Order: sequence, then C-alpha cells, then structure tokens
Amino acid sequence: MPDCHQAVRLVTCFQGTSNAARAGLRAGRTDEGYRFMVRDSLHPSTPPADSAERLSDLGALRAKQARSLWSDAARQFRRHRLAMAGAFTLLFLTLASIFGPMIWHGSTWINFEYSTLGVSSTHPMGTDDLGRDVMARVLWGGRVSLSVGVVAMLLSVMMGTMIGALAGYFGGFADSALMRLTVMFISLPDLPLLLLTIYLFRDPLAQRFGTTVGPFMLIVSLIGITSWMSVARLVRASFLSLKQKEFIEAAHCIGANQTTVIFKHILPNAMGPVIVAATLAVGSSIITESTLSFLGLGFPPDVPTWGRLLNDSINFMEIAPHMVIFPAMMIFLAVLSINYVGDGLRDALDPRKSL
Repeated sequence: MPDCHQAVRLVTCFQGTSNAARAGLRAGRTDEGYRFMVRDSLHPSTPPADSAERLSDLGALRAKQARSLWSDAARQFRRHRLAMAGAFTLLFLTLASIFGPMIWHGSTWINFEYSTLGVSSTHPMGTDDLGRDVMARVLWGGRVSLSVGVVAMLLSVMMGTMIGALAGYFGGFADSALMRLTVMFISLPDLPLLLLTIYLFRDPLAQRFGTTVGPFMLIVSLIGITSWMSVARLVRASFLSLKQKEFIEAAHCIGANQTTVIFKHILPNAMGPVIVAATLAVGSSIITESTLSFLGLGFPPDVPTWGRLLNDSINFMEIAPHMVIFPAMMIFLAVLSINYVGDGLRDALDPRKSL
C-alpha cells in the first residue's frame, strides 16, 4: 500500500499547483524542469507586505547615487539666477554677432552725407564720422572680439593645464622648475610687453598673412602666452591633492601607465576649477584686446572690433556720444555676463554646495 503521508503530500501538491503543473503531474513527469515548475507554483516569490515601500526607498537611493557631479552642477547652475541671466545674455550676443550681419544690412561704406547721425529707425545705433552704420560695425566687431576671447582662452588653458599637470604629478625638480617659470611670467609687465611685441611684429605678420589673420594670430598668441599662469597653479594644486587618493593608487596597482593616470584618472577630476578659470579668461581676453585696439595697437582701422570702435570715437564723444556708448555697452555686457557665468560655475562645481 502506498505511504499515507506521501499521498497527502501528493494531493496537497496537486491542489496547490498551477494548471500546467497539474497536467505534468497527471502525465507522470519527474524531470528537473517539471520539479522547478511545481516548486515555483507552490512557493511563489511574493514580496513581503512592506516591499513596495522598500522598493520605493531603494529606487530613490539608487537614483540619488546615480546622479553624477555634472548633473548636480547643472542643477545647481540653473538655480543661480544671475548666472542664467548671464548665460542668456552671452548667448544673445554670440548669436547676434554670428547672424546679425546676415540680417542687418546697414551700410559700412564711407558716405559723408550721413556723418555722425543720431539714433533713428534707419540707423538704430546712429552713424560714425564717416557715415557708416554703427550697428553694422558693432555686429561685425563682436565676431572679432568674441573670437579673440575664446581662442586666447583655449590657448591659455591648454598651456596652463599642461604645465600644471606636469608640475603637480611629477613634483621634485620638474615642479620647482615649472613653478619658477610661472613666477617669472607673473612678474612680467603684461601691457608694456604686449605693446612692444605688437609694435614690432604686427606689420610683418599683416603683410604675410593678411590684415585680419596676421594681427589676430599675434594678439591671440600674446594674450594666451601671458595669461596661463593662474590655470597652471589651479591644476598643480588639484594634481597634488588627487594623486594621493586611493583610486590613483588602485590605478597604479592594476598597471596603468603615467599617461593613463594623468589624462584618464586625475585630469577629469581636476577640471572643475579649470572650467571656472577658463570662463573668466574669456572676459579678461576681451578686455585686453579692447585695450590694445583702443590704444591703436590692435587690429588695423579697416577691421572693426569693439575696442577699435572706441578708438575711432575719441574725437567725437561730444557731438556723437552714441559712437562711444554702444561699443562700450557691448564690452560691458559681454564681460559682465561672462563673469556671472563664471560665478555660477564656481558655485555649481563646489562639492560643498552640491545637492
């Protein structure tokens, strides 16, 4: 006679299983796949009563852990009202400088009949002493001034990052030599050096590369070469701190070479201060170019820049103040908006203020 306990277990199994399991039981299946099917039907993996709340908490924790530094920085930057206002202003000035000359076809030809006209519907920013539309020249000048700021910033950031990374990572003699070089460049008088170099090399470069490209290359190179020191110090300080961290030791332990450690592990974690310094360097470069052009040693007269427009308006400030107001306003708005963006990035990339 069959075992009574076995029969009870069989009936209980039959009653508690699913239809597919019952069909297999009737057919006398005993394979491993069938046994798993019966087990799952008898003991379904139902979560506990409070599983929904636990899963919700777990999902929130994982979402919080998944947020990267850059997503937190973007969220913090959007909450900085002045930074957002500066970003929109800078975007407007950039788009106006790029597409404005294509839309606004104000005359840039010499016509003394329209000399020093005031603000009107035909000339929203008036005309200059030669009858040229000031708004058209301001839009063209924005292209040159903003381009100088961005390219000079890129050059200074690349030089400063390279020198600071080498000094901070290798230390010793390399650190001492590169920091002495940095101090030497900081000690140089920037403006007299720029004036002298431009005076000596502007005309030869203009003859060789053109009246626009030649001075552009010279001015951008000089601004970049004389403004990389602050970036180098920031990068060096970041490298000195980061190279002692555990993840750098782990990278060395798994056989990563020095190039991989510098460019893949340390440099990405040191980019926060560099981004802030790069943003502020754009405004500083625009001011430097405007100063050189205002002093007559920047771009030639036939290349409109905001600083050059100020230089052209020196003798007409009383009879045509609009010639001074609008170029100066562009410089002011551009530099102010860049500084606000830099302040917002500094606060957003500060880990003490991260969400």
